[in-house]
Amino acid sequence: MKGNLPDVHDFSERLKKGDRVTLGRAITYVESSLSAHQEFIQEVLNLIMPFTGNAIRIGITGSPGVGKSTFVETFGMHLISLGHKVGVLAVDPSSRQTGGSILGDKTRMMQLSTSKNAFVRPSPAGKTLGGVAQHTRETILLCEAAGYDIILVETVGVGQSETAVYEMTDFYLLMILAGAGDELQGIKRGVVELADMIVVNKSDGDNVSLAQKAKAAYTNALHLFPAKESQWTPPVLTASALKNKGIEAIWHQIQDYQQLVKENDYFKIHRQRQLLQWMEDAMHLEINSHFFSSEKLKKAIKKSKKQVLDLKITPFFAAKQMVLLFLQK
Repeated sequence: MKGNLPDVHDFSERLKKGDRVTLGRAITYVESSLSAHQEFIQEVLNLIMPFTGNAIRIGITGSPGVGKSTFVETFGMHLISLGHKVGVLAVDPSSRQTGGSILGDKTRMMQLSTSKNAFVRPSPAGKTLGGVAQHTRETILLCEAAGYDIILVETVGVGQSETAVYEMTDFYLLMILAGAGDELQGIKRGVVELADMIVVNKSDGDNVSLAQKAKAAYTNALHLFPAKESQWTPPVLTASALKNKGIEAIWHQIQDYQQLVKENDYFKIHRQRQLLQWMEDAMHLEINSHFFSSEKLKKAIKKSKKQVLDLKITPFFAAKQMVLLFLQK
């Protein structure tokens, strides 16, 4: 026991055995801003790294109200019925004023959150772009080491650059609603281009015919995009998470995708790119953290802000001066 922290080797072993309490504590350490917690969890991550990477990582995105949480609940329970262990990382929007977060996904996934073969962890998005929490990547690794073989990352879906989820998952699933205006408007081209599958949700009752029209419109639109490097042709499926319709077909398509990308080596290439991207992003975070924690720089920044507002220097000149000052440390 180091201070109030457990032994790193014992903690890592308990994590690898799938102890849920240990996994929960590990994620808490990952999300902590205390330097002692960060140093501890980085040691743990180094020890468990060889035991990660064996899960299928699925990113699920879409606008608010599209039914992502209901879909994750239904889809997750289907996967569990097939013998899988499912980790769900549900990122909630944070208040820009208070930094507070609803963290209500557990209440929207009652079956899944109480299943012994599922681990549901809501995390606040904070100020992170991309609709995913800052430490979602580390949390994925922890869940994999704990034995969860399918990781579902449900993103915020509130207009941020949702493409960030693509950099941490193997399969990118975009959910849309039919009948919410022009079918091809309101979804960013970049998101559609990255999608490995589009699911028209809430295809039940009076929405069935609208869902079929939306399916046809998106199927035609996808033909206009360049061929994907993975050699996969993204399908457009209709589903009703509430009525448990179309869920099995979605899973079969994901399995077909996995088989294709492992055979043509794209899976390995994509994972390697992700690791290097994670490293680059981590470096940016470290530099950012050290930069703004400098007392010398804090005073200089305050002075430069006044000069910028007084129109004595440009914001670009001020920024360059701050960086040069930082490098002189």
